[in-house]
Amino acid sequence: MLVVRKKPLRARQKLGKYRIERRLSDGPRAAVYRAYDTIHGVKVALKIPDPDIMDEEFLDEFRREARLSVRMEHPNVLPVQNACFLEDYFVIAMPLGIETLADRMTRRMSNELALNFTRQALAAVAHAHSRKIIHCDVKPENFIIFPDNQLKLTDFGFSKIALRSVRKASGSGTVGYLSPEQALGRPMFQSDVFALGLVLYQLYSGQLPEWPFKWPPPGYPRIRSKLRPKMLAWLRTAMEFKPHDRYKNAVTMERAFNKIHLKLVRRDG
Repeated sequence: MLVVRKKPLRARQKLGKYRIERRLSDGPRAAVYRAYDTIHGVKVALKIPDPDIMDEEFLDEFRREARLSVRMEHPNVLPVQNACFLEDYFVIAMPLGIETLADRMTRRMSNELALNFTRQALAAVAHAHSRKIIHCDVKPENFIIFPDNQLKLTDFGFSKIALRSVRKASGSGTVGYLSPEQALGRPMFQSDVFALGLVLYQLYSGQLPEWPFKWPPPGYPRIRSKLRPKMLAWLRTAMEFKPHDRYKNAVTMERAFNKIHLKLVRRDG
């Protein structure tokens, strides 16, 4: 067990080269702060695990997140700029975005922007799957928006590297977006597909279906007014109960989306 002393982080407190400005979010595992990098002269986001509950196993999740980000270089994946111990804290430094997709979804959004976010979210998760990485916690709060509406996926702390067969894992993730099989400790690529399907359904309908749900879920009239039948069928496939009825992974899900969207664009043109 690591011996740590909990020290509340305050505004203007310094951790190494970083000066804390304010807390952005506070989760069960870690807090995220806005800070100023006094060496490079830029604002950053610092993800700092709670030292009171940080043992070696817990710390391994954050080490994994930092290491996976090195393998995940992509325009729609949030990079880790630095990961190190500073005083009593393990600190992960990342670029500072404007807001999360969850924040943006609380305001009106054009269909064009929603489709733009759809393409980027698909690209991010598909890239992870192409690297044999299962994210395991796909949710709106883990997509960060940057200038020009660029979307970046973050928080690979729960991620699993898929080998020939995925080892049994805990049912970690966020309950509202958790697939049935992941809740039983058996995450797979289709689990991310399910979660992403729920995120996109919420993006267009304004409502997150609560499991168990039947088709059509709440909010369907609104989403039907925004998406064509083929796109609705595509989304329904992602949200199927049985993993084998969903897309095999986000790569095939993205490919299916691009094929449908291209046909719709040609028809509309």
